[in-house]
Amino acid sequence: MRSRTPLILVLLAVVLVLVGFARAPLKDANEPLRVLFVGNSLTHTNDLPAVVAMLARKRGAEIEYETIAPGGFSLEDHWNAERVPAEITSGKWDAVVMQQGPSALPESQVNLREWAERLAELARAHGTRPALFTVWPERYRVNALSDVIVSYANAARAARAELYPAGLAWQLAWSRTRSLPLYGPDGFHPSPLGTYLAALVVTAGLTGKPPPPAAAFSINRPGFKLKVTAARARLLRKAAVDALAAAR
Repeated sequence: MRSRTPLILVLLAVVLVLVGFARAPLKDANEPLRVLFVGNSLTHTNDLPAVVAMLARKRGAEIEYETIAPGGFSLEDHWNAERVPAEITSGKWDAVVMQQGPSALPESQVNLREWAERLAELARAHGTRPALFTVWPERYRVNALSDVIVSYANAARAARAELYPAGLAWQLAWSRTRSLPLYGPDGFHPSPLGTYLAALVVTAGLTGKPPPPAAAFSINRPGFKLKVTAARARLLRKAAVDALAAAR
């Protein structure tokens, strides 16, 4: 009789690959994912966490969240203010999604890595998945976007945290349509379109599910109004999918 061992090993390898791809935790389908968002006004503007929760719901996942995002805060500021460490040590969060400013300068890259490592270690110690959400620089120094992308990727690697590369998705979207209005009026905070693209990336990272199929849509809720054509929706989805694939 032919041995079944090679077949079993192949099946096991396939399972391990699929588990690694869908990095979301194994939870009861009816149990919400509890997410703590930690950052500053780049997260607060347009209420990114609310958009993430909305997109997750469309993919059959429920997200309960809390946002701690005072203007101008770095991860070091959050650590010293003590509220974020206290929330993490409560053990009630499944994931913590963190960001600070662009952190493109050498000293800022060191700062991001140091405090991402500290917070990620604390998160893991209390059963929480740590993740970094890549942001973007101001419009006037958009040429630094590649440095921002590298900075966050290096910090995520050093902290052994998941990486949600929204800044890379912005870069990829611009490589196809340079005039895409991802910045808001002040040239730093995101427009609703910029927040939506970032949310596509973050939602897919948290849930382990790909972004929804591209189709024309509109969102009209207090503080967030957005209308997107089918062609633009396809562009945004591809940028998000490609950014996530590049980050693995």
